[in-house]
Amino acid sequence: MLGIHELWLFILSGLLLNVTPGPDTAYIVGRSVQLGWRGGAAAALGISTGCLAHVFAAAIGLSALLAASSAAFALVKWAGAGYLCFMGLKMLLSRPAVDDAATANGAMPPRPISLRQVFLQGAMTNVLNPKVALFFLAFLPQFVAADSPHQAVAFVVLGLIFIFNGTLWCLGVAAFAARAAGRVRQSAPALRWINRTLGGVFVYLGVRVAMLQAR
Repeated sequence: MLGIHELWLFILSGLLLNVTPGPDTAYIVGRSVQLGWRGGAAAALGISTGCLAHVFAAAIGLSALLAASSAAFALVKWAGAGYLCFMGLKMLLSRPAVDDAATANGAMPPRPISLRQVFLQGAMTNVLNPKVALFFLAFLPQFVAADSPHQAVAFVVLGLIFIFNGTLWCLGVAAFAARAAGRVRQSAPALRWINRTLGGVFVYLGVRVAMLQAR
């Protein structure tokens, strides 16, 4: 159907890729610990939305353009690196306004970031990462026949399957992390260190993106 072959292998490979810990997992866990289940879910959905953008880009050929054009690759690369480093440094240097007295009495500290911001950060980390675009461009065609007249539709179908499975896994990670970190969210110092750790992850990603080379 649609020229898709070895669907079982695609699903298995996708699941293995999804469960492999990486920066996305670290971001989801960090936001889950910091903001609870809703924060982790917002992070997971944002990441999935960013992946969805790359799936459609691969289907209509934008990812191929990105891979073929050094200028387009460099533009996306430096935009992504700049965004990630900016967000990382902002998180590293931020001092969330937390009522320490209220925290000491067991009250929940105010949320330092909105769920909308968490979602957008998760989406933008993937949208502005050319490595994600090249991943889908390299991964999806392996399971679509070269002579299929419906390659674009096949790419979208496979991408949606990959993202659906990945989103379920990420939501599970968010739920587990949020449940395990109830006490951590009552500690202002712990929340500050979580924010700094996430900032470090963003800066690391920004440096990694800046070092990417077009192939």
